[in-house]
Amino acid sequence: MQLPPDDRALSPRTGYTRAHWEAAADALLAAVEPYAAQGGALYHLPGDRTSWSGRLSDGLEGYARTLLAAAFRRDETVLQRYAEGLAAGVDGVWPRIEDRSQPLVEAASIALALRLTRPLLWDRLDDGVRQRAAGWLADALTAEAWPCNWELFPVTVGGFLQEIGYEPEASRKAIERGLGRIEEWYVGEGWYTDGDGRKFDHYNGWAMHLYPVLHAWLAGDTGLLDHYGGRLSRYLADYARLFGGDGAPMHQGRSLTYRFAATVPLWLGALTGHTPLPPGQTRRLASGALRYFLERGAVDSRGLLTLGWHGPDSAVLQGYSGPASPYWASKGFLGLLLPADHPVWTEAEEPGPAERSDAITALAAPNWLLQSTSSDGVVRLHNHGSEDVRYDPYYTRLAYSTATQPVPSYGNGVSDNSVIVGGDPGRTGIEPLGVGEGWAASRHTAGGGARVTDVVLAQGAVEVRAHLVEGAEPGTPVRVTGWAARDGVRAELLPLVGLSEALTGVTGDGGTLFVALARLTGEPDPVPLEETVSVRADGERELTVRWSDGPEVRVRWEDSGVSVVPSDGR
Repeated sequence: MQLPPDDRALSPRTGYTRAHWEAAADALLAAVEPYAAQGGALYHLPGDRTSWSGRLSDGLEGYARTLLAAAFRRDETVLQRYAEGLAAGVDGVWPRIEDRSQPLVEAASIALALRLTRPLLWDRLDDGVRQRAAGWLADALTAEAWPCNWELFPVTVGGFLQEIGYEPEASRKAIERGLGRIEEWYVGEGWYTDGDGRKFDHYNGWAMHLYPVLHAWLAGDTGLLDHYGGRLSRYLADYARLFGGDGAPMHQGRSLTYRFAATVPLWLGALTGHTPLPPGQTRRLASGALRYFLERGAVDSRGLLTLGWHGPDSAVLQGYSGPASPYWASKGFLGLLLPADHPVWTEAEEPGPAERSDAITALAAPNWLLQSTSSDGVVRLHNHGSEDVRYDPYYTRLAYSTATQPVPSYGNGVSDNSVIVGGDPGRTGIEPLGVGEGWAASRHTAGGGARVTDVVLAQGAVEVRAHLVEGAEPGTPVRVTGWAARDGVRAELLPLVGLSEALTGVTGDGGTLFVALARLTGEPDPVPLEETVSVRADGERELTVRWSDGPEVRVRWEDSGVSVVPSDGR
């Protein structure tokens, strides 16, 4: 991909400007053009993978998702290509939108693109094409959605159809129904769970915030925009901390092949005026993510986005991932809707949170603890509140980071960042027990039905991980694992309480405490890990932690949960 020269005066951190984003969008759109089929209605990208929805649906996905990039780019020549594809698609090529079908997802992308480019595309179509297109989209108004972010796809279609006056009452009902559904999943402080339970991931940004906020903004509904925009702004205060100093988004959750779609909420806040972030920081975080992926094999020799994270990587794919799925990354070009003279494009880049200083940040809504270090730019997420066993290991591990990825096994065939009871690394029924200054806690069900109450305490890059195992047969083997490091970062794990040098132990007659000291760092010569903290077990349910350059803290396991207090606060 050919990009302009870096501009280190305006963008000292990334070198990227608006021109780089435009060039990237142009290159991606040019690369997919040879794969258009059926009059441009389908884009059959190469490869031997087909999603579980089938090749026809995958071809529609290729059209819809690349259309999003064209809509944000607003290039009239390219949009004409998609206008021709739209006419062919609604003339019998595209599959119908049915209950819980993938075309419902793609209809939302098409409707959003048509709404954003109405004078350039929709208004120039023949009346017959417009009627057929509206009729095809209208099936989305009543199609049953999966109970998650899918509920917002009828909202997005309804917003466009309502604007053009097509089935306004059905459109209104679809909008109200979908917006009502996501209220059930709002947990506060800007965070949504993606459906029932506690499923926290990037869908917060590239779906749960994107569609309601854009709908309100495009409709000119100031009340609705204040409502959803206020949530977005609060979310961004946390979300900005989830990007590493190298630009990497957090490697957690599903659909990670969408890559720099993770920039969506950043751009959305700037576009609608609902953001706590300075303009230069918004661009630094977004451009950092784009550059991170472009420099690490996200685009192949043909200029196509690959199915993976850096390069091709089947570990991050799901059954719904087809050859064009990565093009939801097109959402990352939302920032091109901002005019060239907007401060996001004209002000100098500012460092992101992970670059400014070391920080330990408690996020109460998802019950996460974020741990970042400015010396290496690594951000670590201690997960004590998110679970979706359908997509393990991307939800149920104890920790994630911007510099590593979860793996099914490492070392002697055991899962990373896990407590393995009786040979079973499972972590289900996660119950959040709170977060506070420098700590987070939860309880979960482990192998053999044992219950494990987990606590992590963090300072700098160091972690004290403590696990009280109850309900297991005496003599049950327990193993504690840490980070599965990649190149550029080093992982350490030392036994402290109840563990041998091999990081294994066995349960006793009652509750048994297992404690380890962990560190993930990119520093070339850190202080020896054993010198950073001292830990003393005071019985099976109490722990005293003394940081070498910080306070002494006492942890108590109680029937109701866990208490973490300074030692002088007994």
